[in-house]
Amino acid sequence: MPAAPLRLTTGGARLFAAAIEKEDHMIDPVTLEGEGSVGEFDEKRAENAIRELLIAVGEDPDREGLRETPARVARAYREIFAGLRQRPEDVLTTTFDLGHDEMVLVKDIELLSSCEHHLLPFHGVAHVGYIPADSGKITGLSKLARLVEVFARRPQVQERLTTQVADSLMEILEARGVIVVIECEHMCMTVRGVRKPGAKTITSAVRGQLRDSATRAEAMSLIMAR
Repeated sequence: MPAAPLRLTTGGARLFAAAIEKEDHMIDPVTLEGEGSVGEFDEKRAENAIRELLIAVGEDPDREGLRETPARVARAYREIFAGLRQRPEDVLTTTFDLGHDEMVLVKDIELLSSCEHHLLPFHGVAHVGYIPADSGKITGLSKLARLVEVFARRPQVQERLTTQVADSLMEILEARGVIVVIECEHMCMTVRGVRKPGAKTITSAVRGQLRDSATRAEAMSLIMAR
C-alpha cells in the first residue's frame, strides 16, 4: 500500500505542486539592519507596554493574578524573539569536508513562530534539503533545525521564513541546490478573522540544482514518504 502524503490534503498537495512548478514567487526576504546584532532586549519597556495593554482592554493590572503578568510576558517575549539577536552564519559555522555530493534532507522539523501582523503564533513543520557544494562541505544535521529556529524566533511571515532558510543555505554553505517546504497552522486564522481551525498554509523555496524537475521530484518523494 503506497505511503500517505505527509499531512498534505489532496487540495493542499495540488496547491503545493502548482507553487513549486512556478518560479519562486515569495515576498522578498527582509534583512534586518544589524541582523543578529540588534540592541539588547528592553525588558522593563516591554513590561510597561504589557501593563498599558491590560489597561487598554479594560483590565486592572494590579489585581491578583495579573500583578506579575507584565514581567512574565516580557520574559516570554525575550525567549520568543531571541532569533533577532542570532545570526545564521553563527549556526552554520561547523562544517565537515566529507566529499559528499548527494542530497541531504531533514524533514519534520517542528517550528513555532509569531505572525508579525497580529503577534499570534503559527506552528508546524519544516522540511529542509540541500545538495552540498562541489567541495562536499556539509553541516551537522542539527544545524538545519537550528537554522530554522533562528528565523522562526522573530516576528515573521511564513513566506519570508521559507526564503530566509533557503537563501542562508545557498549563501553560507555554498550549496548547489536547496529545497525548503514549510507547512503551518496560523492562530490568526484560528482564533480571529475567518476562524478556520486546521487550515494549513504551505510555502516552498527551491534554489539551484533542485529546480531541475527530476531532482526536485526526488526531493519531494523523500519529503512526502513515511
